[in-house]
Amino acid sequence: MTSRATRGPRRRTVFALGTILCVLVAFVIRLVDIQVVSANDHIADSLEVGKLGSTQTLTGARGTIEDENGIVLASSVKIYDAQLSPSLIEEVDGNEKNPPEHPWEEASELIAEITGQDAADLRAGVAANLENNPDSQYYLLKNGLSTADYLKLRDLGLVYLSMTPRETRLYPNGAVAGNIVGYLDSAGEAQSGVEQLESACLAPTSGERTYLRGTDGVIIPGSDRTVPAEDGGTVTLTINSDLQWYLQQMIAEEAHTQNAKAGSVTVVEVKTGKIRAAAEWPSLDPNDLDSSSPEDWGTRIFTRTFEPGSTFKAITAATLLEEGVVNGNTTVSASSHEKFANGAVINDAFVHGAHQYTLAGSMIDSSNVALAKFGTMIDAQTRREYLERFGVGETTIDFPREEPGLLHPVENWDSQSLYTTTFGHYFTVTAPQLAGAYQALANGGEKIDLSLVESCTLDDGTVVPAQAPEHEQIISESTADQVSRILENVSVQGGLSDSIKVPGYRVATKTGTAQVPDGNGGYKDGIYFTSMAGFAPVDDPEYVVVVTLDEPTRVVSSAATADAFQKAMTQVLKAYRVSPSSEPMDELLPKFK
Repeated sequence: MTSRATRGPRRRTVFALGTILCVLVAFVIRLVDIQVVSANDHIADSLEVGKLGSTQTLTGARGTIEDENGIVLASSVKIYDAQLSPSLIEEVDGNEKNPPEHPWEEASELIAEITGQDAADLRAGVAANLENNPDSQYYLLKNGLSTADYLKLRDLGLVYLSMTPRETRLYPNGAVAGNIVGYLDSAGEAQSGVEQLESACLAPTSGERTYLRGTDGVIIPGSDRTVPAEDGGTVTLTINSDLQWYLQQMIAEEAHTQNAKAGSVTVVEVKTGKIRAAAEWPSLDPNDLDSSSPEDWGTRIFTRTFEPGSTFKAITAATLLEEGVVNGNTTVSASSHEKFANGAVINDAFVHGAHQYTLAGSMIDSSNVALAKFGTMIDAQTRREYLERFGVGETTIDFPREEPGLLHPVENWDSQSLYTTTFGHYFTVTAPQLAGAYQALANGGEKIDLSLVESCTLDDGTVVPAQAPEHEQIISESTADQVSRILENVSVQGGLSDSIKVPGYRVATKTGTAQVPDGNGGYKDGIYFTSMAGFAPVDDPEYVVVVTLDEPTRVVSSAATADAFQKAMTQVLKAYRVSPSSEPMDELLPKFK
């Protein structure tokens, strides 16, 4: 039996132990709250107050640009800039108690073998650096080392060697689609092309690592927090890089042959509006900007505007047929030089007497006078509205610095432009706009917005398709078929029929020749911008091809583009394995009545 005297101290002991236990439990609970439950909040507070923590920014890699088949056109790689500490070399090399595994004489040989430098020059450079500053801690070894070289140097275990990683942009196919792909500046900012167009997809998202260190420099357990970086997405283009390569080589050769300032080939898929090639010369290799003139660092395809000339006679024909003011039997009398009632004077490119031209005949002979008479059967405002329908005055894909072209309001049309607008003058377009207009003609009158980007694949694998292009029936299928038949007759009956023939395929084409502005409100004398637009096969159109030559001087007419067009169309049909025409051409249309 426990006495009252002993029960008192025991109760006090139990009470004291219980109190201590409660305090310990409270401390443990608080410790768990600080280091586990609310760790992130406390770390954030400590990083903001004083200098209790460290934050490292984690960078992701910029995304890749690839063609329709997954061939890489632009990617990011990590390279390394290597530096030496001359004073530390001297200190390590002079440590007799703990000599280095590789003395500097030997280490310099190993380093030079990896970096491709001369070891004697390296030693002399370090010595000169020390002579100039005995406490020097920096000597540039080499910039831009590969990961393989970095690993070799790292394995040497040299304490005086440091290597700083950085990201650089690589364009594996060089100038192939270089003008379209674009480039980055030295700060990694996109300056042109798809690099700029798709920056939102390509740009990485930075992460960060935050932590606290104790007085001994050791990271405090539980304080290390990492938000990983996300790499940029992969942009897939509609471009076929193999076709692009061929067309770039071809148009460069043709531009040189014709002694032209520049040239381009644009290829559009009829049923989708996808741009399969956008080749141009001069070309740009984004790996070596200095090898090109700064004026070639962009793309002329989307920025060079020109009067389309006779290629847009097809649009005048479509307007007339759609409005029902002409048919296959309608004719106008036209000679090669005529003065109109309002004082306007129109000339044809060749001298001829008065012909009773059909609409098809005026296209085959490319008679400006005849088209002026046919075209003005429709009022000016209606004609302008049709030009807008076919894309004049609007950008195609909102490419960086893309020009919309110029389409004057009708009230600004004077006595001359009232007529010249019927055959492709007094307004300007770009090559993609011209290709888009012919896409609508080839596609039964349905215009599909052009596209250059297929999709963006995010870092987590999510594929985000490009916005679906808009479709619009701008003329009837019947009208488009009639114009296609006329354009096929131009190919067969025109003066360039032999030059543009593609064996096995029915082809529809129209040439264009336009004067070049002199910058003073007039035109250069005897200098022209030539073009040819067309599609094939006529019986089931698959591809539109537009070829341009800027100021050719060997042949100054649109005939300058004939060989380039034939080669381009042949290669396009071959590249996509398009079946030859299975239906024969209809009977030839009459030129005169």
